[in-house]
Amino acid sequence: MLMKYFKLYTAFFRASFTADLEYRANFATRIITDIFWYLAQIVAFEVLYQHTDRIGSWNVEQTRVFLGVLFVVDALYMIFISENLDRFSEKIRKGELDLLLAKPVNSQFMVSLQRANTAIIGNLVMGLSWLIWSLAHLPDFSWIRVLWLVCLIPCGLVVTYSCRFFFSATAVVFTKSDNLQFMWYQIYKLGMRPDSIYAPWIRIVLMTIFPVAIVASVPARFLVEEPEPLLFLWSLAVSGILLWSSNRFWRHCLKFYSSASS
Repeated sequence: MLMKYFKLYTAFFRASFTADLEYRANFATRIITDIFWYLAQIVAFEVLYQHTDRIGSWNVEQTRVFLGVLFVVDALYMIFISENLDRFSEKIRKGELDLLLAKPVNSQFMVSLQRANTAIIGNLVMGLSWLIWSLAHLPDFSWIRVLWLVCLIPCGLVVTYSCRFFFSATAVVFTKSDNLQFMWYQIYKLGMRPDSIYAPWIRIVLMTIFPVAIVASVPARFLVEEPEPLLFLWSLAVSGILLWSSNRFWRHCLKFYSSASS
């Protein structure tokens, strides 16, 4: 069974890699652009820590760990999900959604994981390298804590996917919902900063209504602070609820869908 899934995913990535190489200049520039994005995030915090010892409750070593977790979750999201949802409105306008709905598989799965963005695999390697380097520079760090990431990083990925899918699925109703997609990116940006820098009421919002703090801040806390079991259970619960809710919302939106051929 494991060998079957391994061959399936190998074929999936091979097909995606072949498609990405059709435009090699774009493939290369995407890698370069993302390297500059990572550098911009790192430099921004390094400059801030030249003027203060702490931002919120974290010092520079702890914030570097946060950035490492953020880079890893963001890279996984970009590899598997982002490009599929970025093109979602286009698929509806061109009638490609009709073909996906006709297939005898879960339509949300087909919409969300139709192809992989192989140009971002380098980002994942860079993100993991930065995370390992930052953890190695934490004083008295116990590497056993890394096991928390086995559950918390998937939780962060599920939260990112589910929240983004809520906004993307509205295109089924409105056909074109680019402004709502812009709203999502502004919310996601809040999760790209340590939650400790925000006021208490904003942190509550980022843990409940728009739980983007679960993406990177919560996993980072389990690495740089004492683990909180309740926070761990909350992350599991929120990710599960959001994933279930995204499917219910998707089914509701499909009731308003009129085929492109109609």
